[in-house]
Amino acid sequence: MDLVPALREPLKKVLGPATAKVMAEHLGLHTVGDLLHHYPRRYEERGQLTHLADLPMDEHVTVVAQVADARLHTFASSKAPRGKGQRLEVTITDGHGRLQLVFFGNGVHKPHKELLPGTRAMFAGKVSVFNRRLQLAHPAYELLGGGEDDDPAESVESWAGALIPLYPATAKLESWKIGKAIQTVLPSAQEALDPLPDSLREGRALVSLPEALLKIHRPHTKADVEDARARLKWDEAFVLQVALARRRHAETQLPAVPRRPSPDGLLTAFDDRLPFTLTDGQQKVSREIFDDLATDHPMHRLLQGEVGSGKTMVALRAMLAVVDAGGQAVMLAPTEVLAQQHHRSIVEMMGELAEGGMLGGAEHATKVVLLTGSMGAAARRHALLDLATGEAGIVIGTHALIEDKVQFHDLGLVVVDEQHRFGVEQRDALRGKGKQPPHLLVMTATPIPRTVAMTVFGDLETSVLDQLPAGRSPIASHVVPAADKPHFLARAWERVREEVSNGHQAYVVCPRIGDEGDAPKKGSEQPAEGDAEKRPPLAVLDVAEHLAKGPLQGLGVEVLHGRMQPDDKDAVMRRFTAGETDVLVATTVIEVGVNVPNATAMVIMDADRFGVSQLHQLRGRVGRGSAPGLCLLVTEMPEASAARQRLAAVAGTLDGFELSRIDLEQRREGDVLGQAQSGARTSLRVLAVIEDEEIIAAAREEAAAVVAADPELTGLPALRTALDALLDEEREQYLEKG
Repeated sequence: MDLVPALREPLKKVLGPATAKVMAEHLGLHTVGDLLHHYPRRYEERGQLTHLADLPMDEHVTVVAQVADARLHTFASSKAPRGKGQRLEVTITDGHGRLQLVFFGNGVHKPHKELLPGTRAMFAGKVSVFNRRLQLAHPAYELLGGGEDDDPAESVESWAGALIPLYPATAKLESWKIGKAIQTVLPSAQEALDPLPDSLREGRALVSLPEALLKIHRPHTKADVEDARARLKWDEAFVLQVALARRRHAETQLPAVPRRPSPDGLLTAFDDRLPFTLTDGQQKVSREIFDDLATDHPMHRLLQGEVGSGKTMVALRAMLAVVDAGGQAVMLAPTEVLAQQHHRSIVEMMGELAEGGMLGGAEHATKVVLLTGSMGAAARRHALLDLATGEAGIVIGTHALIEDKVQFHDLGLVVVDEQHRFGVEQRDALRGKGKQPPHLLVMTATPIPRTVAMTVFGDLETSVLDQLPAGRSPIASHVVPAADKPHFLARAWERVREEVSNGHQAYVVCPRIGDEGDAPKKGSEQPAEGDAEKRPPLAVLDVAEHLAKGPLQGLGVEVLHGRMQPDDKDAVMRRFTAGETDVLVATTVIEVGVNVPNATAMVIMDADRFGVSQLHQLRGRVGRGSAPGLCLLVTEMPEASAARQRLAAVAGTLDGFELSRIDLEQRREGDVLGQAQSGARTSLRVLAVIEDEEIIAAAREEAAAVVAADPELTGLPALRTALDALLDEEREQYLEKG
């Protein structure tokens, strides 16, 4: 954060090349400053032991525990000298639960001498299960107290004080080694530049940054930790909000063409055709968007809403307003299936108003053009010509819209659907095709808690649609425990048959495709011998075959997945939309935007392999017509598992905002805040976007005031330095997701 010379020092100069290499490769730490901002994940109190019952599976953990017993076993082995191998089994305890450690071969001698009953130590390794018992195989360890030499025990004592900091670590670099490295660089913390304005820090009674760094790494009391965390949370919230406030300020300085719809133009003609009344929410959000479009700087708005809340209708009315005002509007969709679906539904909604230049086209009509990567050369040439001449008022497409060859006559509005699927460069390349910066409307069907919107999309104004249009039906959701109660799964297929016999259709969703070379997703496994009867396999192709020959025999079953040719995908969706197919077995390619009102049932196989938000998205594909929807979440996970609790939460509420909070609480902060999209480590290390709502909201206000008074931050050089460190190339991408 604070790039003064001492903190810019490369770690290889301070810690040596070997340690620095491991820190860079496995933790992304390169400088003294990076290491000082690598905070402890938690603290153990000296004399207290880690609660072993809560250890997460398949994760690298560090625990403080006591050796209960240790046994050395000898067994026959062709690989060992003299034909005998050795295995040391050490049982550690927290006083309640137990955990087994296993050492093999030459690795048994040192722990056999050191890990005697009663010994306390820190142990680090990956949690696995063997013979239905939790274990750590070949863990690293560091003795705590009672050691005769002054290396392990005394060195830990010397820097740990009353509390032992446990750091985010890896198999190559244990927590205590990180602690010792931090001990080496900690004097440099005194030189850290403080990014918070004095008035803010004093007004909120926050400790200085050097003091916070000392207290977080070497706390003597829990109060020290609280002081440090309170201060460092403010750093993260404030610097990020200043970056976002400066982006908002910069947007207001750009010129844009105001786009006001004609009083009796295309938008009015469209509204007159609508067979239903817009919801209050749709009307309110439309007013917000039209007000933005009428200004002479670019709109920069996020439209989020519940699944099926009518976002596409709101976006279409904004696009029609821009066409009315003489401009063009483009909608960028993440997949060809979704682009084709949007094109079909928009042309359907507009009717003769989408037939500009054609016989029978209405007076105010425009042309609605589709542009995707798989189009034939002739159709593509024709579409490009319509874009360049302005004949096409509305353009819907995929990444193909971003190519250099694509030129617009007068691009006035860019609508980005499912924003998280696109990189920054892609969005900016499209915005750069306007004569002046076009207005931008970002849509997401994944409800976002207010605090996440303030951090991830903090440079956008936010509109929320939380009202379902009239005629939408409720969706009943149930967990189907296939392992405990196999007859429940049989009943699920009966329910699908009942829906079809009532004239409706159904989706079956699977985690993977299942053809040659398609590896299961991480964590998925083929059913073990003897489990095959309990449920169909996990893959689309296998499930479809099983259903067509078994429980759904006689029904029209088709498959849809991302590896199919675009024409084939489109043909399958057309048949399903037309009601010619009874059951569509698909991957998550149907997750967003697919709108088939006659589809009333969805069975999600191995639902525990999907995230909460994804399940909510998938479920939103049913109940889109007048008949009630049904969503069945099939799982083999045991009732007490976290996965089952997650599924129960999804089944228990249709409130996407509530589910997004649950989802966020169960996931790592970095995943939610865009780490996967930008490739950068998240800048939020201590700030929790759900728990720290008050800090984020207050930091946003403070940041807005600072930027309004001094946009270039000339009077706050330390804040400017912190901002430059945050806004390196990767972090720019992270921020520019808006």
